[in-house]
Amino acid sequence: MAKPEKVTAVAEIADKFRTSSATVVTEYSGLSVAQLTTLRRALGSGTTYRVAKNTLVKRAAEDAGVEGLEALFVGPTAIAFVEGEPVDAAKALRDFAKDNKGLVIKGGYMDGRSLTVEEVAQIADLDSREVLLAKLAGAMKGKLTQAAGLFNAPASQVARLAAALQEKKAAQAPAPADDAAAES
Repeated sequence: MAKPEKVTAVAEIADKFRTSSATVVTEYSGLSVAQLTTLRRALGSGTTYRVAKNTLVKRAAEDAGVEGLEALFVGPTAIAFVEGEPVDAAKALRDFAKDNKGLVIKGGYMDGRSLTVEEVAQIADLDSREVLLAKLAGAMKGKLTQAAGLFNAPASQVARLAAALQEKKAAQAPAPADDAAAES
């Protein structure tokens, strides 16, 4: 018979798996409580970092329909449940792991499939959503300016052509003073 605390913990973890946009499975051996607190702060409010027993996490993952992570639930396990942008959480975990050798990224889960350590690192190397949107806006603005120049080009060419024709006519027409001198 399962204890009510364990049933509740499995239900909470399964709910986190269902509602998260991504999860990153880590090993945290050798980290102090202060270091874990620092990590939680670095992850921000959009990410929940939870230490859990492997058997409970396996059951919760199974309940949530998450497959492919069973091999990662060995040793001291903690999971980062990301509710926002996975890029920011992956960067925070990667940077923290560089400074603290006790944190080891084992893998993750996103978009219905498991992720390898390399794929989590690739996500961490991406620009954040805001940076990508800013780059897109800049590229679009440049293309719009280029298009405006193309649309204005025929009108400005016609104006230059008309000015050149007017100058040519003025140069070909005899001056009125020359006509008076020729009649006398």
